Amino acid sequence: MSDLKCKLLIIGAGPGGYVCAIRAGQLGIDTIVVDEGKPGGTCLNVGCIPSKALIHAAEEFHRIAQAPQGPLGIRCGAPEIDFAKTVAWKDGIVQRLNSGVAALMKKAGVRFVEGRARFLDGKTVAVNGSGQVIQAQYIVIASGSAPVELPDLPFGGPILSSTGAMELTQVPDSLAVVGGGYIGLELGTAFAKLGTKVTVVEAEERILPLYDAELTRPVSARLKALGVAVKTGTRARGYENGRLQTSQGDVAAEKVLVTVGRRPRTAGIGIEELALTQDGPFVKTDSHCQSSMRGIYAIGDVTGEPMLAHRAMAQGEMVAEYIAGHAVQWDKRAIPAVCFTDPEVVACGALPGEAEGTAATLFPLQANGRALTAEREDGFLRVIWRQSDHAVVGLQAVGAGVSELSAAFALAIEMGACLEDIGATIHAHPTQSEALQEACLRALGQALHI
Repeated sequence: MSDLKCKLLIIGAGPGGYVCAIRAGQLGIDTIVVDEGKPGGTCLNVGCIPSKALIHAAEEFHRIAQAPQGPLGIRCGAPEIDFAKTVAWKDGIVQRLNSGVAALMKKAGVRFVEGRARFLDGKTVAVNGSGQVIQAQYIVIASGSAPVELPDLPFGGPILSSTGAMELTQVPDSLAVVGGGYIGLELGTAFAKLGTKVTVVEAEERILPLYDAELTRPVSARLKALGVAVKTGTRARGYENGRLQTSQGDVAAEKVLVTVGRRPRTAGIGIEELALTQDGPFVKTDSHCQSSMRGIYAIGDVTGEPMLAHRAMAQGEMVAEYIAGHAVQWDKRAIPAVCFTDPEVVACGALPGEAEGTAATLFPLQANGRALTAEREDGFLRVIWRQSDHAVVGLQAVGAGVSELSAAFALAIEMGACLEDIGATIHAHPTQSEALQEACLRALGQALHI
């Protein structure tokens, strides 16, 4: 195969890489993307999308199973699940989106080369698999991240990564989840709703330790209601004969799901050939996502926290525009983060106590009509506001379906809204979004429904 040349080469076709490529193509930049997997990366193929499909299927199954015990007067027989059909449906969604991403890149004039990229120097990359060498004026590292593996629990057989969990073809009878972060709790909750006996093992003193206890308390209560055993302050030590060994005794588990974090996927791409400044394992970048080497950029998980697909997408779009000569830089005030647990958790901007001179005010969903009619009044919405000028600097919520409030939260903070702005905005009734207005009114001493 002949060698290739382009203006922009992107290593990785995940959310950051493919968005960067599409935007670059729209701007007339000759662009090549290299990836050894299918377009969409971890998020589309084995992460965000398939996991949310599984979460939805589990919620529907659980809803039907619990309906006869509820107050709505619904009668139905005991449900059964054809998990093979569920998996096929999940895979069909992934394949549909794979095709969509590939089509969008092609429409934008982007060339896709399948294989593993490796730097030869700051302008040249060899592609294992295709045998090609690609020369580029600019290179974007968007290679993503991979699950962290524990020495005593290496992946394989009954020991699963989040990727392995997405490849299961049968619902396990019992599952131990090592790590009480958002990935472990999302998947653990889904399998619990499908009938699996789930035990969560978390080394910290509570689940979701990156968030405050007030925000995560409704999640803990729901896990208990679903029959999920949670062992905090407990470390996993190994697995033998169908039992997970921990610092607080053994746990019977047909499968063990290890979700203790993710590491940047930089090994094997030849970063050692470059003079890149790193921040620990991550590539250090400036306000244009440019590395310490001119012409080499890095976006997404390889640059550190927060490891979120939408952050990578925004960075990819910005880099494409910067290379095209636009006057842009990375200056986002807030990036929303969502835990698709039950109930869901969404956080944007500052948490309580993180910003000086701020106060926190919450509005409980028990006082929200829409939450009551949906039988999910557990949770609340909370606003963090600056006392000097009432500027909203943080918004959080925990409740069923509150992930859909994330855009309103980010917009309020990005636009510099104050309590009065949100309080004076008419919110549709009955919706959960009214809790946002009510929290701001309460902070102003003008609460109407509490």
